[in-house]
Amino acid sequence: MAGRKQFNVDEALRRAMHVFWRWGYSEASIDRLTEGTGLGRGSLYGTFGDKSTLFRKSLQRYAQTYHPLYDQALSGPHSSPGAVVAAYLRVTLNRIADRTVPDGCLLTVSATQFPALDAEGQAMVRAMIDGLRAMLEQALLAAGADEQEAAEVALCTLATNKSLAVLSRAGFSGEDLATVAAAAAKNAKGTTPSPMDLQTS
Repeated sequence: MAGRKQFNVDEALRRAMHVFWRWGYSEASIDRLTEGTGLGRGSLYGTFGDKSTLFRKSLQRYAQTYHPLYDQALSGPHSSPGAVVAAYLRVTLNRIADRTVPDGCLLTVSATQFPALDAEGQAMVRAMIDGLRAMLEQALLAAGADEQEAAEVALCTLATNKSLAVLSRAGFSGEDLATVAAAAAKNAKGTTPSPMDLQTS
């Protein structure tokens, strides 16, 4: 029928998300986006708008897919701040181990290309990172950390999370990444997991 889309919009958005995830905003050319989604330029623009708009929609899709997993992992109860850190980073390691998606993290690669984003894209990236930080702080407080410790450990855990994403894109092994995650949890008070505890199955 005239005017009716002959493709799955949600699937096209998922594929566009993977293009931005793999290449970053700067290198996600329209040619790569059309190839990745299987859409012509007209369909791509007509459905999602310009590249910046498509990027923001992809970033939102990414957050809707993965951030609830962090929320669930942090819901606890956790016996110590170290257990909170381990639970959070285990989600990161599981995502990195998923071979059906690109290496690293769309939010992380977007942060590394911050100057290339428009103001709305920059605000979205920062708001999502701040949201994860606040989520961590609340879980750490619930696990017995005081306010200063919760703020410091949340920030360091967030930094570790982003570092894991970068290292995974550089080809570091799952064992190496688990070692980094375990060291981060060890530096928080309480539970001290081993790298084996954090490795994905």
